[in-house]
Parts: sequence; C-alpha cells; structure tokens
Amino acid sequence: MSFDNDDYLARQYQVSSIDLDGKVDELLRMAVPPTSPNLELYREMMLTVARMAEADRNRWDAKIMLQTLREMEDSFSLLERFKRRRKVTVFGSARTAPDDPLYQQAKELGEILARRNLMVITGAGGGIMAAAHEGAGLENSLGLNIRLPFEQGANETVNGTGNLLTFHFFFLRKLFFVKEADALVLCPGGFGTLDEALEVLTLIQTGKSPLVPVVLLDQEGGTYWDKALAFMREELADKNYILPSDLRLMRQVRTPHEAGLEIARFYRNFHSTRWTRGTFVLRMNHPLNDNALETLHKEFADICNTGGYTQVPYCPELHNEPEFCNQFRLEFAFNGRDHGRLRELVDFINLPQNWKSNS
Repeated sequence: MSFDNDDYLARQYQVSSIDLDGKVDELLRMAVPPTSPNLELYREMMLTVARMAEADRNRWDAKIMLQTLREMEDSFSLLERFKRRRKVTVFGSARTAPDDPLYQQAKELGEILARRNLMVITGAGGGIMAAAHEGAGLENSLGLNIRLPFEQGANETVNGTGNLLTFHFFFLRKLFFVKEADALVLCPGGFGTLDEALEVLTLIQTGKSPLVPVVLLDQEGGTYWDKALAFMREELADKNYILPSDLRLMRQVRTPHEAGLEIARFYRNFHSTRWTRGTFVLRMNHPLNDNALETLHKEFADICNTGGYTQVPYCPELHNEPEFCNQFRLEFAFNGRDHGRLRELVDFINLPQNWKSNS
C-alpha cells in the first residue's frame, strides 16, 4: 500500500482504536427492552452499519443503505397492523382501462377476496391494481407504490391513506409483495407483471419463499396465460430447464370466482410450513386418516429423503408454538428440491376424504 499517504493510515488507526462494540452495547442497553429475544440481531445490525461507517464507503452506497433501512422499518411498522389477516397479492397491467373486461374482472376479484376476509395487496397504481382495490374497498386494501417518473401514482382507494407504502427501490417492494402474500393472483400485464410472475415462481421453486397458491387469471377466450404456459412447457419443461412438476406451482383460471375457490381450497386443510432441525413440518387443520398416510408413503416417497411421513399432534414441550396449538403436523425429510411435487402433496392433504372422520 505504498500509494497511501501517512494521513490515510493514521485515520484508519484512530478509527479502529475506538471500542465500537462497547459503544453499540451501551446504546442497545438504552434502546432495546431487556427481555427482547432480538437483542443479538439488533447488535449485528448496528455493528454492520458501524463497520460501513468505519470504512466510510462512497456516498451512493451509504444512501442505498439508509434508504433501504428506512423503507423496511416503515413497512414493518405499517404491516404490523394487519399481521393477523391473510392477504392476496394481485398483479396486472397499470394500463388496463376501466371499460376493459379485464378491469371489471379484477374489480370482481377484489370483491370476492374481501368477502372471504382476505386483504388485497397491489402496486397501488391504476388499471388492474385500481380495479382490485376498488372491488375490495379501503378496509381490505394495501398499496405498495413505487416512485416512477411517469405513470405510477397511487389509485383513489388507497391514495392519502394509512394503507399505502411508497418505495424507492423495486427490490424492496418485491420483497413485501411476496413476504406478505398468502396467495398471488396474476392478471395479464406488461414487463412488470411477467417479472413478478417469474420471480415469484423462482422463489417458490427454490424454497426461498413458502409455498402459496399462484393463480393465473384471464378472461374466457383470453390467450395471455395460454401462450405463456405453452412457452413454459415447450421451451422450459421439455428442454429440462425446469422440472415438469414445477408447472404445478401455478393454476390457470378463467373467472374471479374460480380464483377465489382455488385460494380457499389451498387452505382447506393446509395451514403453513416450516423447517426445524432439518425436518420439514407441514401444519394442518385436520389430521389425516390411516389410508391417506399409507398413500403418502407410496405416492410421495420421491420427495422424502428418509424415514417416510410422521403425523404428530401439537406438543408444547417439543414445538413451543402456542399460536399453532390447534394444528396437526406432518413431518418428513423433504428433499428441498421438488416444490411442484410438494404442491401436489398439499392438494392431496386438502381432500376431505383423506381426513379422519371425527376431525
């Protein structure tokens, strides 16, 4: 480092001699509730920022970090109000006119989802997004807007309300579209809609996002998703770029009513999933009968690495999840790869004939 002058070296020595860890711990003692289980996480966050400040990165890097932290904290704060409600993210074109049949279809979709007590998340813009929010009404709407130099202003339903978040970065907006979604409905749209569709499918396919229903909605006679699915089958699945079962991660429907039913069927018995100590846990509202468990061992052995499937009731000592005390658990060594087959397994456990008769 002969090109660096002595002033530079002296500055680095002076900065690194400060007890950053001690200062961070002191601040945390003042800010964090003493019983918080997140203390170590907050400590790592603050040390990360401190290390960045110590290195004094360029201004653009610092602004990205600041904007990201601000937007995430604002989002967490607002979304905390709605954490007990299931939500459906609806994607589609911002350019769909109110007299377009697709607009009316999206409005009907919003109405149907609201009647099922589901909140509707959209990008808060016009077109399909405005229609879905119009149908759902403000009480059942969340808008995740993006600052653009054109086109994207918040629609009338959520504009100026506490149900609206505005993002500077697309990647953060995408994070919350998926993080908050218990289901996704994709209507015809442009680059943005296709981008969201493929990103959502990639996240679920790779296990980076939990399994949720992905519904492709078009009108009767529409060809948008017909052609998209044909491309996926012929150019992706048939050429081994994806597994054929990956196409099961999405379902095509022609009416808002069918979309609502598809989402409701997905949660008829399935509740949620998690990984714990290398075991995949699928939570259910109803236990499976013996015949169904036997079928699982035979028909879904390909996605279970070892040991087969075990059904267990909630146990406070083992599970320590009081909020899920009413759910039964299907535990197995999922191979972590075949999420399309996992979706088929979910369809199987959702069939009422596979439940115990007294459940």
